[in-house]
Amino acid sequence: MNTDTTLDQTQATVRDRPRSGTQFTIAHSGYSAVIASIGASVRTLQYDGRDLIVPFEADSLRPHYRGATLAPWPNRIVDGRYTHDGVAYRLPLNEPDRGHALHGLVCWLDFPAVRQTDRAVTLGAMIEPQDGYPFRLALEVTFTISERGLTTTVSATNLGAERAPFGTGPHPYLVAGPGRVDDWTLQLPAGEVMTVTEDRLTPAGIRRVETESNGAYDFRTPRPIAGTAIDHAFTALVRDGSDTATVRLLDPSGSGVAMTWGTDCPWVQIHTADLPDPAQSRRGLAVEPMTCPPDAFNSTIDLISIRPGETSKASWSISAL
Repeated sequence: MNTDTTLDQTQATVRDRPRSGTQFTIAHSGYSAVIASIGASVRTLQYDGRDLIVPFEADSLRPHYRGATLAPWPNRIVDGRYTHDGVAYRLPLNEPDRGHALHGLVCWLDFPAVRQTDRAVTLGAMIEPQDGYPFRLALEVTFTISERGLTTTVSATNLGAERAPFGTGPHPYLVAGPGRVDDWTLQLPAGEVMTVTEDRLTPAGIRRVETESNGAYDFRTPRPIAGTAIDHAFTALVRDGSDTATVRLLDPSGSGVAMTWGTDCPWVQIHTADLPDPAQSRRGLAVEPMTCPPDAFNSTIDLISIRPGETSKASWSISAL
């Protein structure tokens, strides 16, 4: 075997691969999606050619966590420090301006394909024991398109000998139609909001939406987002008869996009994507169903602890309106 030839072939393959990784296209019933293997990310999602999320180019460095899978925690761990089963841990800080550990450990992992059909693809990756998170989890992320839209299911199996703290969620930026966030109407069936400090977005408490900031975050009755800036987690979700919570985002014509999920996600982060660059700011609304709130590794609110050999699952769907 010529190892030099094998190395050359491998390097050529890597050079030819887009920066967002291997691309997987799935489609059905007017829906089409492209899944990128880096971070198990939803790179594009369309219905009849209309964008339902803010897309990004295959060969670009994925901006602002668009479409990424978040695990083994969503959102922030304050100061990157937490205690689990009596042991203190410290994680690397990848949100240096605020000094937190942000959005888990898998956003930049490559997820090879485990299974694929025309309508679905399952990607898999391993979280290996490391400083700050000495637990081994096998992750599978399944993306399935049906007449109801795109459904994502995250499955995490603890392959270690100790209980592992865990949380997950997605990071899509929903698009209702032409224009920007200010032009769209939001329906958010949440009765409570987690307040945060202005400088570091550190959780500060949980309050009723009708009392916090004079009701600025109360979207239980649909209303325009207008100039409201949101970067908060919400809970006390109102669900339908099938225990499903639904966020709806509509443009002035009445078309739009919906995101739905079950009781495995009792929280949702909403972010109006306010950015320093006016050309990029408020292009989409981040809607992130979460199994736990920000800093759950410290508060332990709704924190999942996966026992050795056990599996935790969560899922959510995006559909056109």
